[in-house]
Amino acid sequence: MGIIVGLDIGGSTTKVVGMDGTKIIGNKIVKADDPVTSAFGALGKFMDSYDLKISHIEQLKITGVGASFPNGNLLGIPTVRISEFFATGQGGLFLSGLEHAIVVSMGTGTAFVEATKQEVRHIIGSGVGGGALVGLANCALNIRDFDMIADMAKEGNLNHVDLTIGDISHAAIPGLTMDTTASNFGKLQDDATKSDIAYGLFNMVFQSIGTMAVLAARNAGIKDVVITGQATKAQMCNTIYGKFSELYNINFVVPQMSEFATAIGACIAESV
Repeated sequence: MGIIVGLDIGGSTTKVVGMDGTKIIGNKIVKADDPVTSAFGALGKFMDSYDLKISHIEQLKITGVGASFPNGNLLGIPTVRISEFFATGQGGLFLSGLEHAIVVSMGTGTAFVEATKQEVRHIIGSGVGGGALVGLANCALNIRDFDMIADMAKEGNLNHVDLTIGDISHAAIPGLTMDTTASNFGKLQDDATKSDIAYGLFNMVFQSIGTMAVLAARNAGIKDVVITGQATKAQMCNTIYGKFSELYNINFVVPQMSEFATAIGACIAESV
């Protein structure tokens, strides 16, 4: 049996993963100006990096918003297209080891699905995601590079940016800790640094997404939320969602290789 390669084709970025059965043999991310260039570039780079020939690949499974652009088979390899929501759900479950969860995909925007091994249900989407974060950072910091913003945020201090429950109340409020955010950017200080603002932006976007995930989980009667997507690369992702787990009694999981979840889901999915 040959290798299955999954491609998650975005507007300008393609994630590619190769699997031999249930074993992940490698992954790559490629950026390009259009989905077709990105897809072929990612596949070529992956094959070159892992010394693969076309004959080694049994099938390509492609998904993502750009999956409709490459027509037919890629490089003559049998190619099937997989529903992005189904791939996201299956990839989240595979990486987390869970059987039933809310899976959140944080890309340019954000998608929320309820997933089991047999079925994936799209719940809702949001325009708040990595794209909103980068756009806001461009306005506030004149920086559009996600990795640069994330690196800058590592040195930030939210106490210079966000208003907390402890800032507005001396008495404990049932169900809320004193460091719970009362207002994002509600305490922005005149001497706040660029790092403080960058961290504040991540906190606002990630908390907004986390709040929607909590509501989705409670509505579905589920205790597990899996966070996936390109934006999970930011170091503060685990920190922010760790606090959400404690605050809301919901198990937030940010698995290893979470940015490749949809590509992995495409690999393991049947044609859907």
